Amino acid sequence: NKTQVACGCNLPSLIYTPKIVKAGDKDLDGQLDFEEFVHYLRDHEKKLRLVFKSLDTKNDGRIDKQEIMQSLRDLGVNISEQQAEKILKSMDKNGTMTIDWNEWRDYHLLHPADNIPEIILYWKHATIFDVGESLMVPDEFTAEEKKTGMWWRHLVAGGAAGAVSRTCTAPLDRLKVLMQVHASRTNSMCIAGGFTHMIREGGMWSLWRGNGMNVIKIAPESAIKFMAYEQIKRLIGSNQETLGILERFVAGSLAGAIAQSSIYPMEVLKTRLALRKTGQFSGIADCAKQIFRKEGMAAFYKGYIPNLIGIIPYAGIDLAVYETLKNSWLQRYATDSADPGVFVLLACGTTSSTCGQLASYPLALVRTRMQAQATIEGGPQMTMSGLFKHIVKTEGAFGLYRGLAPNFMKVIPAVSISYVVYENLKMSLGVVSR
Repeated sequence: NKTQVACGCNLPSLIYTPKIVKAGDKDLDGQLDFEEFVHYLRDHEKKLRLVFKSLDTKNDGRIDKQEIMQSLRDLGVNISEQQAEKILKSMDKNGTMTIDWNEWRDYHLLHPADNIPEIILYWKHATIFDVGESLMVPDEFTAEEKKTGMWWRHLVAGGAAGAVSRTCTAPLDRLKVLMQVHASRTNSMCIAGGFTHMIREGGMWSLWRGNGMNVIKIAPESAIKFMAYEQIKRLIGSNQETLGILERFVAGSLAGAIAQSSIYPMEVLKTRLALRKTGQFSGIADCAKQIFRKEGMAAFYKGYIPNLIGIIPYAGIDLAVYETLKNSWLQRYATDSADPGVFVLLACGTTSSTCGQLASYPLALVRTRMQAQATIEGGPQMTMSGLFKHIVKTEGAFGLYRGLAPNFMKVIPAVSISYVVYENLKMSLGVVSR
């Protein structure tokens, strides 16, 4: 073997595993020579030093049982004291039930995947998956990703993937808006009938009405949310690399509220453009001018309250379901790596997003109705509570779920498309963390 011949030593058999070769093989010849192996060791030792420092919260140069449990808890992985002791014993050479830097390095140096931040690297959620709603709690980034600038590449790839995903599923999104606003007991609108109506009224291109604004708002919303999330983390006062689940929920919800408040006029424009008739507006600017002239500045914040309230059930349930599924998989199957693979990641993301949408859907429907009230001739201008009562009284509880079918129909293709585009863009941008 090239490595053994070059260094003249009998290294542990672990170094010949595919993971080590893949991580260190720079010339892609399928083998690891001495220079490549030394480069791998140096690079990997730097990463291990970062991980060790993040785990050593007491700054005493040792990791104990409580620090291991806390670090995993911060990532949403709960383990018992017995499990923490088992982890310690596997690395503790001198029987002190603590791990110093040498023990940590010696154990992990030839295990490229067995470190805690790998869970953060492999289980990105909000950055990867775009289902048309930007209410998810932002993803965590490791210290290494922040230090090397990989975080902004992730965000750029995620934003571009969201743009492609939303464009591909725009016809279903516009149908959802039409059904939310116009469908009722007396005016039943099915999926086929809705598509037929849109095509007859404005041709094939009318299926993408409102998509331009839906794509434009991705960049400012993502940027504001990420910056707000990082600032809120500092205000919370956590010196951990990642926050606990409850802290993430609070910080993510507040960041989402700040982002939504900043770009909410775009949400109103998107709804009005999706509902417009042929020739009603010449473009986004004309739509904004007409709304301002006829209805005033307040029109750009119609539906703001139910939209803000909707962040809590969506973000909370999406995060809780995703973390539960993630923890379940990690405890059962994460023996050699925290990488769940494409299908597990897609299944977890789709399930959590669907649950989040289901919980917040009545609020989303009321928001859309309030945004669109001025477009309905002779229609009453109702408050949030008044609209809730009116819908339940005239249409029953099912009236709060109009348009749910096309909304769910677009989840799987939206998640799949955003994932594929994200992975390809990520490689083009030189992101190497996964």
